[in-house]
Amino acid sequence: MKSFIIDDTTLRDGEQTPGVSFTLHEKLEIAKGLDKIGVQEIEAGIPVMGEEESRVFSRIIDLGLNARIIAWNRALISDIQASINAGADSVEISLPLSDIQIKTKLNKDREWVKNQIKRVIDYCVSKKLYVSVGGEDASRADIDFVIEYANLIKEHGGARFRYCDTVGILDPFSTYETVRRIIEEADIDVEIHAHNDFGLATANSLAAIRAGATHVNTTVIGLGERAGNAPLEEIVMASRHVYGVEDGFDHSCIKNLSEYVSKASGRAIEPYRPVIGELMFTHESGIHTDGILKNPNNYEAFDPAELGMERKLVVGKHSGRGILEYLLKSHGLDYTPETVKALLEAAKKISGRKKRYLENNEVIELYKSIAI
Repeated sequence: MKSFIIDDTTLRDGEQTPGVSFTLHEKLEIAKGLDKIGVQEIEAGIPVMGEEESRVFSRIIDLGLNARIIAWNRALISDIQASINAGADSVEISLPLSDIQIKTKLNKDREWVKNQIKRVIDYCVSKKLYVSVGGEDASRADIDFVIEYANLIKEHGGARFRYCDTVGILDPFSTYETVRRIIEEADIDVEIHAHNDFGLATANSLAAIRAGATHVNTTVIGLGERAGNAPLEEIVMASRHVYGVEDGFDHSCIKNLSEYVSKASGRAIEPYRPVIGELMFTHESGIHTDGILKNPNNYEAFDPAELGMERKLVVGKHSGRGILEYLLKSHGLDYTPETVKALLEAAKKISGRKKRYLENNEVIELYKSIAI
């Protein structure tokens, strides 16, 4: 798998998560955080939404970040003009491609879609804008029409085609085949925009990249409408550790940005969340803790230090003697086989009753009561 460009849409699609609303300060901090990680493109908002949205977009432009700052637009010249007024030199245009959306959402037909996209792209090119053109609901559209649309984009000067799985119905196999076909028949850069309705956004995004997609949409902690988008942290870490992609991203900043976005959005990072969840590097069972103590690579796909996280060995219902001996030794406490046995039995009972693992300080306090 080759390297790719991330176009992060936390500030646009991510903020469309029901109930999420970022302040100006939060948007600026998120944009700076994405840039610090090394994200190459940031979809920073929809200027045509109003004066405040336009002002925020302009403030992000004024940060002078390394990332390309992109404004999202409907395929309307009035939208494009609003983005230009806000300072945009790069735009994303979106227009439905599936028959269900063309007919029931737009009340139009395919010919209208083709004529409209040509007209708007031509206007963007005349204004010397970088143009990315999306096909909303492309995954449910007729593939021949999708390819015809992609060819029109290239012919009229668009830089790339965004293939949108708007309702998240793709699987990695069909994603790979379709993206490869679009690239072969339209000879255009393809961006994958995956939604997570069936938990496949990351897999579909990686499949698209493997098929030759040059760009991938992400959001921090997978924010987005319904089940969200492909999470930035999963795309970055999976591409590196599953496929060995040398990406140039600063992984040490990912956890901090994720926590910031979590707080700003009011969306918790679940303990069991892939990559950045607390339980990713928390080990309780005897077999696992024994393996971790001997070599962390036995049960960890990557070093938590890459993300600025720490490994945690805990005591619970499934623990063995080894973790207790390790914990007592690390605290400079004396013990005998009998002490460890009694401590393990007591810890397991308490863990089972409380339905959680015990924190280290709880284990030490329990040891003190037993050792007396």
